[in-house]
Amino acid sequence: MNQERSELNKTMQLQLKKKDSFSAGIDTLIKLRKELMKQLLQVKEELSPADFYAMPYPNANGYHSKTIAYSLWHIFRIEDIVAHSLIADDEQVFFREDYQRRINSPIITTGNELVGKEIEEFSKKISIDELYHYIMDVDASTTQILKSLTFQDTKEKITDEKRKNLELLRVVSEDETACWLIDYWCKKDVKGLVQMPFSRHWIMHIEACLRIRDKQCPK
Repeated sequence: MNQERSELNKTMQLQLKKKDSFSAGIDTLIKLRKELMKQLLQVKEELSPADFYAMPYPNANGYHSKTIAYSLWHIFRIEDIVAHSLIADDEQVFFREDYQRRINSPIITTGNELVGKEIEEFSKKISIDELYHYIMDVDASTTQILKSLTFQDTKEKITDEKRKNLELLRVVSEDETACWLIDYWCKKDVKGLVQMPFSRHWIMHIEACLRIRDKQCPK
């Protein structure tokens, strides 16, 4: 993990634990996300459309075994689902702004169920420009949610009603490679969700994207 991002992440995790430093923790998280977003925007400038569906490490044991297009979809579908269905309890950006049609996606899920050639074929179908519009919209809406959170809010557990409503949306595949996600999210409190999908999850997958980029466009 990049040292600067690692330090920001550690600082944020500690700040969020205490009421007195909670607000500073949210600021640190937003700063971390801005730094990572700069990387994603740079990737879009540097790469060709074909680079987004390339799989230079298809047999690797790690997130870099995917494509950049898939990784970006995965990061922001998860964030949209968690931010809106489990925290804000409102409509996901994906549905509100008709992004399935705009992105030309054959799926509405997180994509965990896709493997190998399925990931490549999915990545070839989707509109990268519209995917980036989705990314920016989700990031902006999450930032609003983060800024509205109080320290007390972060102690809230995910209710059975929220879980039930999430299941009805069918945005997590019932495949064994994906169905565990709902249990994983719903066992956490709001702070736990903020600390994973909104921060560590970004870092892991974006660093994998940068590894793929560097293979495609060696300096």
